[in-house]
This record gives sequence, C-alpha cells and structure tokens, in this order.
Amino acid sequence: MAVYTDVSFEDLERLLEQYDIGQPLSFKGIAEGIENSNFYLQTDRGAFILTLYEKRVVSEDLPFFLGLMEHLARAGVHCPLPVKTRDGTALVQLNRRNGAIVTFLTGISLRRPDVAHCAAGGAALAGLHKAGEGFALTRANALGPKGWRPLFESIHGADGIEEELTALMRTALDELEAGWPQGLPSGVIHADFFPDNVLFVKEAVGGIIDFYFACNDYYAYDLAVMLNSWCFEIDGSYNITKGQSVINAYKAARPLSDAEIAALPVLMRGSALRFLLTRTYDWLNPDPNALVRPKDPREYSKKLRFHNKVKHAREYGL
Repeated sequence: MAVYTDVSFEDLERLLEQYDIGQPLSFKGIAEGIENSNFYLQTDRGAFILTLYEKRVVSEDLPFFLGLMEHLARAGVHCPLPVKTRDGTALVQLNRRNGAIVTFLTGISLRRPDVAHCAAGGAALAGLHKAGEGFALTRANALGPKGWRPLFESIHGADGIEEELTALMRTALDELEAGWPQGLPSGVIHADFFPDNVLFVKEAVGGIIDFYFACNDYYAYDLAVMLNSWCFEIDGSYNITKGQSVINAYKAARPLSDAEIAALPVLMRGSALRFLLTRTYDWLNPDPNALVRPKDPREYSKKLRFHNKVKHAREYGL
C-alpha cells in the first residue's frame, strides 16, 4: 500500500455520492507498500479502504480480484469485501484511475511473526486455497516463470546494488526455466502472502488483505512464497522451527502430495527469484511520487543463495 495519486476531499465527496456508506469523518493516505494508492476512510457508518490501482495492476484483471474477494468472503475467509455503488458496481473511476472501496479489517500485521503466528498463517493459507475452489474466473500468474525472463531483461545496473547480482539472477533463471515442475495441484493462490498482508488479533488470523497479485498457479508455490517471507530471520538464516510450524499447519488443512514435497526446493528458488527480480527492478526504477522507498532486493539475493544449497524439502521443516 502507498499513495501515488492524490485525492482531495472534494474528489472524495463526489465519489461518495455514488455510494450509500454515510458521510466522511476521516480520510488519510496509507504510506505502506509499493503497488497501489490506498486511503483509510471513516464514515459515520463504518471504516473502509479506498484503493486506486496503479503500476502492475492491469484493468482487465480487476473483475478477477474483486470477484475473488467476494467469493472468498462467502466461503468464510476473512478478507476485504468490495462495496458496491448504488448502481451495483464495485469498480469506479477517480482521477483517471480505476478504484474500489472495500471494507476495513481490524488487526495488526506483524514484522516478525513467531512460531504460533506461523502456524496460524499456514492454516489460513491452506484455508484460502480450499475456499478458492469453484471460483469461476481465472487469471494467469503474470509474475510466474513465463514473466521472469522479460523482467530480467528489463533490468539494467543490478551489479551496482550487489556484486554479481546479474549473474546470480541469470543462472537461477536458466536453471528454473529448464527444471520448473509440471502438473502440480493448482488453483487460486494469493501469490503475495507476506506477513504484512495477514492481520492478527492476538495469535489468531483476523484477516487477509491485498489480493492484487492473486492468480491461478501451484498451491505449493504459494506455500513457498509464505516460507520465504515468514521463516527467515534478520541475519538471513532460515528458522526451521518456523518452517515446521507453517508446513505442519498447512498440511493439517490441505495435505501435500509427494510431488509437491519433492518440488519444494525448486519452488522456493523460484519464489525467491520472483521477488528478487521485482525488488531489483523497483530499486533501480523508483517512482518519484511514492511515499515509501522500494524494498531492498538484497534480502532476496541472500535467500536465493541459501536455496541454491538446499537438496531436499526436509531442510525447510518437512
């Protein structure tokens, strides 16, 4: 979440004429994340989030994202629910941007989740995968393996961030393109299941947010995204106790196949490369209008180097 497009109070008042959600009491930008412009809105009837879609969000994908949140909410997942206008539409236009208002969820995102939080998060991820079954729309993973080569070729100057970073990414890309697993169980995944996208109330998951990378892909790839983002410590070491907590809780809700377990080291490398590529690109091409600094790609170069030495999923906690 961040703010790239300004919204004046007059803009907001005109927008809210389309809704039946009350009169605005408070409105402020949310200076977090790097993808869209987000604002906290409090009216006399409740709290909401206004999102204006920027950057990597393609307008043709918005019905998928908004419809998915409605589907998941009906299936019992605690996620933002798109608010419809009086005309029954969830998607609106504001300041030359597509936008939507969704319900606000209470809870706290944790910078360093502990073992209990990891277990709760793993169970929630499995529940999300099961709840996504039956969703009618589909969306390919634009930042999956087919998207990595074009993104890599658009990056220039990576070695200025870290010595031999370009070679690290190129070697990983060549190996992953040649050895990416085929035919694993798949369906709707979150694809960005980081701690800052999961809200906790004490040790329970109170909500899952930011579905704007959601797509159809391997479930175990989504698990790899979570392991990469939840189970490494600040010094770059992998916390196998947290890994066990995530995996055991996930497996209890959705068992992993032998093929998924065998593929996990490759999926972990792929997940690390995906975020290394996007972070490197964003670091070298910062948006001057963003309120936040792009995330340091070196976090994921360390993770990728760790995964390059892993031979079996046991090393992740299985």
